Amino acid sequence: MIDALNLTKSYGSIAAVRDVSLTVAPAEIYALLGPNGAGKSTTIHMLTTLLTPDSGTVRINGHDTVQNPDAVRRIIGVTFQDLVLDRDLTGRECLDYAGRLYNLDRSLRRQRISEVLELVELGAAADRLTGTYSGGMKRRLELARCLMMHPLVLFLDEPTQGLDPQHRVQVWQYIKNLRTQNGMTVMLTTHAMDEAETLADTVGIIDNGLMVREGTPDALIGALGSAYIRVTAAFPAGYVPGFGTEAWVTMVDAQPGVLTIGAMHGARQMTTIIEHLTRDGIEIMDMSMTRPSLGDVFLQVTGRTLRDEGARQ
Repeated sequence: MIDALNLTKSYGSIAAVRDVSLTVAPAEIYALLGPNGAGKSTTIHMLTTLLTPDSGTVRINGHDTVQNPDAVRRIIGVTFQDLVLDRDLTGRECLDYAGRLYNLDRSLRRQRISEVLELVELGAAADRLTGTYSGGMKRRLELARCLMMHPLVLFLDEPTQGLDPQHRVQVWQYIKNLRTQNGMTVMLTTHAMDEAETLADTVGIIDNGLMVREGTPDALIGALGSAYIRVTAAFPAGYVPGFGTEAWVTMVDAQPGVLTIGAMHGARQMTTIIEHLTRDGIEIMDMSMTRPSLGDVFLQVTGRTLRDEGARQ
C-alpha cells in the first residue's frame, strides 16, 4: 500500500532524509519513530504529497506521489501534530465543511457524519462549538474528519500527544478497529514507545535522516536479549566488564553508576555477572532484571544525547 524507495530530501546544506526506503502492506500499522529533528516529518510530508523528494520515489496504492498527487490525495487521510479546528464551528459543521471540500453530496455527507460521530463517540457533543471541546475530544474529531472520505491509508502525526492515559487508550482502540473492521492501512509517528509497541505491526526508527532499524516490535526487542539486567554500583571511570564478549551477552551499556546488560536467559546469568563484578572489586548496590522494551531499543540505536527541535525536520 505504501512503497517508498531511496527517498532523499535536503534543505540547503542540511540532509533531512537520506536514502530512506520502506514498505507498508495493506491493513498494516506502521510506526515511524525517531528523535526530534531525525527526519520523521520530512518523510511523512513526502509520503503525503506535501513535499517533493530530491530523489527517490513514493507510490501509494500504486499511484506515484509526484506524477499523480491528486490520485494519492483522494485515497489518504492525514492528521497533523497541531490541532487545526475552527473553534467557532460545531463538530458537525467541521465535518460537513470537510465533506464539502471533497465534493460529497448532501445526503452522503449526512450519512458519513453520522457514521464517524458514532465511531469516535462524539454524537452527544456534535452540535457544540469545538472551542468548548477537551483535548481528547478535539483529537477524536480530527480523526473523524479524516475518516469522512473513507481513506485507504491514514497518516497520523503524534495522534495522542497531550492526551491523558484514558484518552490515549481510547484513541489506540479506534486505530486498531480501523485496521480490523475496515482493512485500513495506518502509518503513525510517535515519541511514545508504549504506543508503538501496542499498535504497530512494524516499527521503523529513523535517526539523522537514515533508517537505522526496522522490524516487528518483538523482533527489535528480542535482539536485545531475553532480559535486561541493570547493576547500580560505584564503577571506576571507563570500566568494561570482562564478560562483555560472552555469547550470552547481546549488549552492554555503561552509564555513570549504572551498568545495563542485555542477556539471553538472563536469570541464569545473574550469578555469573555477580561473580565477574565481585572479582573486579565492584561493590554492587542494587541489581534488577526486566524484559527489554521498545524504549530500550530506541535508546540503544539513537543514543541519549538531547536533540535540538528543528535541527533536522
